[in-house]
Amino acid sequence: MNEPVDVLIIGAGASGAAVAWSLADTRMHILCLEQGDWMNPAKYPSAGRDWEARFYGDYSPSPNIRARAEDYPVNDDNSPIKVLNFNGVGGSTIMYTAHFPRLHPSDFRVRTLDGVADDWPIDYDMLAPFFAENDRMMGVSGLAGDPASPLTAPPMPPQPLGRSGARLAKAMNKLGWHWWPSDTTVATTDYEGRARCINLGHCTPACAQGAKASTDITYWPAALRAGVELRTHCRVREITTNEHGMASGVVYYDKDGIEQFQPAEVVVIACNGVGTPRLLLNSASSRFPDGLANSSGLVGKNLMFHPYAQLYGYVDEPTDSNRAPPTCLWSKEFYETDPARGFVRGYAFQFGRGIGPVMEAVTSEAKGLLPWGADHHAVFRRLNGHRLGLAAICEDLPEEHNRVTLDPVLKDSHGIPAPRVDYTIGENSAKMLEHGIARGREILAAAGATDICVNRPILYGGWHLLGTARMGTDPTRSVVNEWGRSHDVKNLFIVDGSVFVTSGGVNPTSTIQAIALYVADQMKPRLANLFD
Repeated sequence: MNEPVDVLIIGAGASGAAVAWSLADTRMHILCLEQGDWMNPAKYPSAGRDWEARFYGDYSPSPNIRARAEDYPVNDDNSPIKVLNFNGVGGSTIMYTAHFPRLHPSDFRVRTLDGVADDWPIDYDMLAPFFAENDRMMGVSGLAGDPASPLTAPPMPPQPLGRSGARLAKAMNKLGWHWWPSDTTVATTDYEGRARCINLGHCTPACAQGAKASTDITYWPAALRAGVELRTHCRVREITTNEHGMASGVVYYDKDGIEQFQPAEVVVIACNGVGTPRLLLNSASSRFPDGLANSSGLVGKNLMFHPYAQLYGYVDEPTDSNRAPPTCLWSKEFYETDPARGFVRGYAFQFGRGIGPVMEAVTSEAKGLLPWGADHHAVFRRLNGHRLGLAAICEDLPEEHNRVTLDPVLKDSHGIPAPRVDYTIGENSAKMLEHGIARGREILAAAGATDICVNRPILYGGWHLLGTARMGTDPTRSVVNEWGRSHDVKNLFIVDGSVFVTSGGVNPTSTIQAIALYVADQMKPRLANLFD
């Protein structure tokens, strides 16, 4: 048996790293268990010429395709959107695009404003100081003063718009619609030991330069210096409880596959909106027969993905292709509810630069734009490096039938039941997708693009895993309280995207980390009373 620790954190990704760093100033013995390992940037795809090919293999965002030893399989056959994640120190921040918006104030008051879903028990103003702290720690680049988004003061200037961004911005001006340079966690200047972006390529398969902020190079070095312990290749099977119904520690498999027990006074889960309900459901016992912290019956339910509508077309002049970070501007023109549209809530547009030649060949052939035969090379030259793209990221409302359960057959390499995802796109989201597609066509047409193609929803678009252990003040309608503590198990906390009550229409990483910092701040004055 391992020596007991004061706080045990499960998962070293976006939220686990943030909560570990924040709690370090308590001088408690804090241990984080991560089922992956430290990553070696020298081996990232962007360090070589085959980066696009590896996106379909060992650096696919899908764990089912990637199938590394550190991954667990996901049965997402019954979903039009496939689950994407990454296991390792840094978690999915290794693979994300570094797009860094915040939830809007209205996103916390959906029930009050629109009569659907539920209001959060916290609001934007409560998180504002933690958003700012996280922006500093992650190193955000952007432009202050956006009239349609929460105001930010990024410590670095924004990414250049480039050829693609400038053309799309002019199209938005032509239509009279909002746009703004997007906040990102890609360094535009040297920042706290990180070198600025040198445009190695698309950010998604990991940044060999270290310009993109992933928590293995931002939060974790600071947390380790402050005394936090991080143990890799530790796959947690279940959270154990004692005779008082309190969390007593975890059972995990170490790097040699040996079962270990790690006792702890406090347990914090940071495993994402699929991994967290999987762990809670697999921690069922005689006292908690339906899964740990699940007296409400809501663990695993209300899964929200963010359906994406992707559009792209081609222009005569060269665009940026895969050079520079992909998301250079956003639009919140259609973010807030307008009853005239026939749906509630809204979506954001994310504007991309383009893609590399391999992806261009694969996708344009699939859409029937690239023929085989005598014209193949001439057509490819017309398409490659001439793409303009955008995506509408649509708010997903919580619906209990969208859920994560334990698969009765599929297991990971240690025999732990894999998560099963059952998900359908709701009526409101479907209407929103169609509205976004129609407006996206107008934008591309205004930019002079032809051969416009649409993907709805993006199949491998399940980047955002939210809502499966929701936050609330009513124990019958939520899993954790307003400061992340389980209603059922008083020394168990959740800090990842599973606590989201509603999803908003933006990428969630900034908000996830702000919530983790907020929860840590709420824990500190209450540590002495956690067992009351």
